[in-house]
Amino acid sequence: MPAPTGRYAVGEDVLHLTDTSRLDPWNPSAGYRQLTVSMFYPARQGTGRPAPYMSAGEAQNFVALRVPPGFGITADAVEALQTHAFAGASAAHGKFPLIVLSPGLENPRATLTSVATDLASRGYVVALVGHPYEDSGEQLADGSIAPCLWCNQNGADPASDEQLVASRGVDVKFVVDQLTRDHVWDLSHLIDKHSIGMAGHSAGGAAAAAAMEADPRIKAGVNLDGTFLPAVPAGALGDRAFMVFGKQSDHVEGDAPYLDPTWGATWADLTGYKRWFAVSGEAHASFTDIAALAEEAGMPVPGQTLDGFRSIQITRDYVAGFFDEILKGKPSSLTDGDSAAYPEVAEQP
Repeated sequence: MPAPTGRYAVGEDVLHLTDTSRLDPWNPSAGYRQLTVSMFYPARQGTGRPAPYMSAGEAQNFVALRVPPGFGITADAVEALQTHAFAGASAAHGKFPLIVLSPGLENPRATLTSVATDLASRGYVVALVGHPYEDSGEQLADGSIAPCLWCNQNGADPASDEQLVASRGVDVKFVVDQLTRDHVWDLSHLIDKHSIGMAGHSAGGAAAAAAMEADPRIKAGVNLDGTFLPAVPAGALGDRAFMVFGKQSDHVEGDAPYLDPTWGATWADLTGYKRWFAVSGEAHASFTDIAALAEEAGMPVPGQTLDGFRSIQITRDYVAGFFDEILKGKPSSLTDGDSAAYPEVAEQP
């Protein structure tokens, strides 16, 4: 994976959290809702041991569900990917804003590792949330792998997309509740409880808005190429900041490239600080690790013409720049408008 760009090394822990206030919405027979969360944090250089990209079971399910046959990619290779994060690393000194990340539907949490490690290296604590039964497989506390019921495995009957987004909003609020309590994570003292943001890809991007509606502690949100389901009600986020960051479609309607209609509807109703950027040459998966991994494996990503590593660089810089501006009070030239450094990115609308 691409190396982080910040000044800190990156530590990683994996937490297993159980929300005893509700049954799992997609598999009630499993009992209370369980979440698997990868915690990335600023760490001291030279400490800890390399962290795997996924567990062995997660990698097996990911290859089976998400990798087309014929490319020779094995679960062992996926598990062994170098992430630039170190398990058990000694934490850096200080307090840091908390960023919650949520992946797209069918993609496990690991597919946002590049964004997570980069944010941690720049001085953020990152909670990368796995939403069981919604992706290729998250490993639960007992070591089992939760299958993708939303992928119509095991005869499941998935609920509507809007229900899924709303459920993720509840997941995220629970995670924030847990992480802001001192006894849940050994390194909770690193978190600045008054400086919290959220970003997500696809369904996770829509969930960023849903989580902000449910939790006023989240001061800033980023939607990476996700359809808003439903559109955010007018004024629902108050004066809090939000960024929409997505692909620039090659499909033209009228005189302009097609853009997701929910973006325009939501944009008009956002009443706080807001930014909207579209990236040419990217596909829906370009905002995740999949862009770079597919390129290295020789797998085409339909719709993507931009270099996969360039895609990750763009996403990481704009996401970090936005959160730096809102949560750290550091002005970012990237969020001012079009940037000479990134001609692929155009300010909208």
